[in-house]
Amino acid sequence: MHLADLAVASPDLTPLARIPDRYTVDGGNDVPRIRVSGVPEGAVELALIMHDPDAPRPEGFTHWVVYGLPAVEGEIDLDARGVRLGPNSRGESAYMGPRPPHGHGEHHYYFWVYALDTAVEGTPTREEFITRYGASVLEQNRLVGTFSR
Repeated sequence: MHLADLAVASPDLTPLARIPDRYTVDGGNDVPRIRVSGVPEGAVELALIMHDPDAPRPEGFTHWVVYGLPAVEGEIDLDARGVRLGPNSRGESAYMGPRPPHGHGEHHYYFWVYALDTAVEGTPTREEFITRYGASVLEQNRLVGTFSR
């Protein structure tokens, strides 16, 4: 795992704290703003994947997949040219905020940002991305929030 200077933050989320309701399915499903800094030299693009490894499925649950993000510092621009949404675990190309099963306990939501030395082709699933592009990751880091119902 490459963790050096790449940093992931959000003005909407506090690390390791409960994700505000407005960013959950039941509370409005608003997309949180994500900021990156320390993008490594040689990065061609960034990818963002929001994943819940605590979901009661062998592979966890992927909530959000974004490819083609410009390899620049600052707030991630989801409207930038070339940005593409990949499929979440429901097969939808959209943000799906937290919605763990009632009474299942606290879930952890990882907002992974990957700085890549090559452009991602198409819109692979999270699993396909990791398999195909793992060797192209220059650096990666994450912001983790929690939520329970």
